[in-house]
Amino acid sequence: MKKKGLGKLDAITLAFGAMIGWGWVVMSGEWITKAGTFGAILAFILGGIMVLFVGKVYAELTSAMPRNGGCQEFSKRAFGKKASFICTWSMILGYIAVIAFEAVAFPSVLQYLFPGYVKGYMYTVNGSDIYVTWVLVGVISSLSVAAVNYFGTKNAALLQTVCTLIIAAVGLALMGGSAVNGSMANIDAPVVNGAAGIITVAVMTPFMLMGFDVIPQAAGEMNIPYKKIGKLLVLSVVMAIFWYAMIIFGVSLSMTSGELAVSGMASADAMQKAYMGSAIASKVLIMGGICGIITSWNSFYVGCSHAICAMAEEGMLPSFLAKKHKKYGTPVNAILLIAAVTSLAPFLGENMLTWLSNAGAFAIVIAYFLVSASFIKLRRKEPKMERPYKVKYGMFTGVAAVVSCGIMLFMYIPGAPAAMSVYEWSIVLLWAALGVVFYMAAMKKQRVGVVYHTKRLMVKQAVFMGMK
Repeated sequence: MKKKGLGKLDAITLAFGAMIGWGWVVMSGEWITKAGTFGAILAFILGGIMVLFVGKVYAELTSAMPRNGGCQEFSKRAFGKKASFICTWSMILGYIAVIAFEAVAFPSVLQYLFPGYVKGYMYTVNGSDIYVTWVLVGVISSLSVAAVNYFGTKNAALLQTVCTLIIAAVGLALMGGSAVNGSMANIDAPVVNGAAGIITVAVMTPFMLMGFDVIPQAAGEMNIPYKKIGKLLVLSVVMAIFWYAMIIFGVSLSMTSGELAVSGMASADAMQKAYMGSAIASKVLIMGGICGIITSWNSFYVGCSHAICAMAEEGMLPSFLAKKHKKYGTPVNAILLIAAVTSLAPFLGENMLTWLSNAGAFAIVIAYFLVSASFIKLRRKEPKMERPYKVKYGMFTGVAAVVSCGIMLFMYIPGAPAAMSVYEWSIVLLWAALGVVFYMAAMKKQRVGVVYHTKRLMVKQAVFMGMK
C-alpha cells in the first residue's frame, strides 16, 4: 500500500500558499483606494468570516470523509450523483481558471524584473500584444509545475513549503520596514466611500481566499489524524485573513493616498519606500510575489488533478483520467490534461483570462454553496456519522455558510457590485453545457455496461440450466 506522504506543515502550506497567491502584490493599492485602510481591513474580516463559515463546514466533512475528492464525496453522500457532479464540475472550473491565469501572470511579472526580455511580436488578442518569449516563459513554467506534480504530491508539497516560507519572510520584511519608516499620518482616510467601498472590496475576498479547499481534495494522501485535518483547514483560513490585513496596513503606513492612486504595484512601491527608496527592496518583494504565483499554481494543480481523478473513478468523466502513476501514486493523466489545457493560456493574452478568472470565482461559490447545503443535510440525515472534528453550533454554522454563499452569488448578477460581463457568463454557460455532455455520455456508458453484464449473466444461467 502506498504510504501517505503529506504532514501537518505540508497541509498548512498547501492551503495557505494557495490563498495568498499574487493578489496581495498587485491589488493592495486598489483595495485601500476603494475602501480606505481600515475599510479594506474590515472588508477582508467580513469576507473572511463568510469564508470561515464555509471553511468550518469543510473541516468537519473532511475529517468525516478523509478521501481524495473533497466536495465530490460530501455532495454525493448528501444529495446523490447529479449534485455531486455539479458541485465538483464547478470547483474544477475555478481551479483551472486560477491555473490558467498563473500561466499568464508569471511571464507578466517577469517584465518588472527584466523589462527587456519580451521579444518577437506575434499578434494582438483583445488589445493584449502577444510575444514569442512571453509565451515561451508561460508555457515552460506551466509544464514545469506540471512535472513537479507528476513526480509525486510530496515533491509538490516541498516546493510549496519553501515558497511559502519565502513569501512569509518578504511580507514580514514589508511590515517591519513600514513600522519603522512609515507613519500613521499617511492614513489620511481610514474609510473611503462608506459601506459601498467596504462591500466593493468584500466581494473580492472569496476569490482571494479561495484555496483552503485543496486540503480535502488531497486528504487521502495526508498522514495526519482526521481531527487535525479539520483544525489545520480552519487555521489556514485565519492565517490568510491575517496576512491580507497585515499587507494592507503595511502598505498604508508607507504610502499616501495620492501615491497609491498612481501606483501600478502598490506593495512593491511601499517596500521600496519603507527601505529608503531601495530599488532592491522592491525587487525582493516582487520575488516574493513570484513565489506567491508558484504556491497558488502548485496548490490548484494538486486540487484540480485529484478532483478530476475522483470524478473519473466515479464514472463521471472518461475512465483514462482515473489512471495513477504506479510509483508515485499521482493522477498522471489528469495532470497531463490540465497541463495541455492551461499551457494554451499564454497564447490568449491577459485580458481574456480576466474573464476566465471571474467566471471561475462564480463557479467556486456555487461549489461552496452545495458543500454547505450538504453539511446541513448530513447533520440531519446521518447524525451518528463519525465526525473526528465536529463544529460547535453546527446547524448555525451550516445555515450561516449557505446564506453567506447565497449573498456572494447574488453579487455576481447584473447590477450587483461584482456583476459579471457577457463574456464571463458565456464561459460559465459553455462549461455547464460541456458538463452536461460529459455527464450524459458517462451515464450512457454505464447503462450500456449494465445491459452487457446482465446479458452475459443471463446467458451463463441459461447454459447452466441446460447442462442440468
